[in-house]
Amino acid sequence: MKLVYNVDQNPPIKKNLIYAFQQLLAIMAATLLVPILVDGTGTYMSQPAALCGAGFGTLFYLFIATRKKSPVFLGSSFAFISPLASAVAFGYLGIFLGAVIAGLVYVVIALIIKATGSEWVNKLLPPVVIGPTVALIGLSLCGSAVNNLNNTAAGSYNLWAILVGVIAFIITVYASTKGSKGMKMIPFIIGVLGAYVIALILTFIGRSTGNEALQLVNLAAFDNMQLFKVPRFTFLGMFGAYPDATNKLGSFADVVSLFWLFAPVAFVTLAEHIADHKNLSTIIEHDLITDPGLDKTLIGDGVGSIIGSFFGGCPNTTYGESVGCVAITGNASISTIAIAALYCIVLSFFDPFVCFVNSIPSCIVGGVCIALYGFIAVSGLKMLQPVDLNDNRNLFVVAAILVPGIGGLTLNFGPVTISAIATGLILGIIVNVIFNRRKA
Repeated sequence: MKLVYNVDQNPPIKKNLIYAFQQLLAIMAATLLVPILVDGTGTYMSQPAALCGAGFGTLFYLFIATRKKSPVFLGSSFAFISPLASAVAFGYLGIFLGAVIAGLVYVVIALIIKATGSEWVNKLLPPVVIGPTVALIGLSLCGSAVNNLNNTAAGSYNLWAILVGVIAFIITVYASTKGSKGMKMIPFIIGVLGAYVIALILTFIGRSTGNEALQLVNLAAFDNMQLFKVPRFTFLGMFGAYPDATNKLGSFADVVSLFWLFAPVAFVTLAEHIADHKNLSTIIEHDLITDPGLDKTLIGDGVGSIIGSFFGGCPNTTYGESVGCVAITGNASISTIAIAALYCIVLSFFDPFVCFVNSIPSCIVGGVCIALYGFIAVSGLKMLQPVDLNDNRNLFVVAAILVPGIGGLTLNFGPVTISAIATGLILGIIVNVIFNRRKA
């Protein structure tokens, strides 16, 4: 899709506020889900705090690390759920130290790349490798979208939930393809809010008739709502601000344990970082690996994770949902991403907004994510267009990435788990290097 607004272009402020809110909706569900999956009690991990941390981390990435050249949002990383769940045993200080370790791994790799250059990255990851890897990132998220569409968290199959989710998807697609120019810029806002109104009507009907299947909107999220509420920030917890939580990091052995929990995961997520930036480079038609440079994007991601965890405990990562939103709307403006980050910071203190987000049925999120995740997958497939798939060497490289990745092949080395995406990428690189070398 041809860009409507390029990286250095600024939409009119009134429109930009709406475009930024759409970016916020695109990254919201995943950013807020990580704290719940790590700590359902909310003692050590806070949704509003994670949202605030994502905002500050993104601002650092945009303006300091990449100097307004890479339009992507940083949100809570799912890859660190398992390490974070273990780090909770060490309290707030342990959670933050784990994020610092992960962030420093990125910084060290960035310094190595700065010294050696990034040309080897392009040689190691040609389109035949990076294309199916990007597609795999989108395809690997399909299960999450379908689980949300099925409203799996509710515990039982609900055809009404699936119907509302599909409606959200259809509204989004209609706005993006058949809508006016203005509608095409905000298809996700239209899809989410349109389906939310339908879900709210069904919920009131369900409450009046006693039909639980129709009660899709979580109205209980608005119980005990306040106008403003200070989130449970990690840095306040580290200094003992919360009497119901303690810091239990007491020895060097604990630090070593945290290192082995977080450092290996940071190496694994490196593959997804490169794939996201390769994908974004294709969308904006500017190679981010060379300008601002992979070293700059890695420092932005690593230090952004440390900043994000200082506020909300969660290490951050570049979001495929944000990349998909840029691709579908054609809006790559840095200012839009920056305003979305400011929204995250401000709205984390605004309790009615947090309650509203928590009330959105997961089926609506799933419906919208069909479009988002599908676009990521298709972006990867588009990268394969210049690749000759009639050549069996290329065909086997693609097969080596997609089959283990979609099949869920993970590699476990003690406490370290290499994800299916990273496993597929590693195998694809090996096959390409061995069988697909060509003369310069």
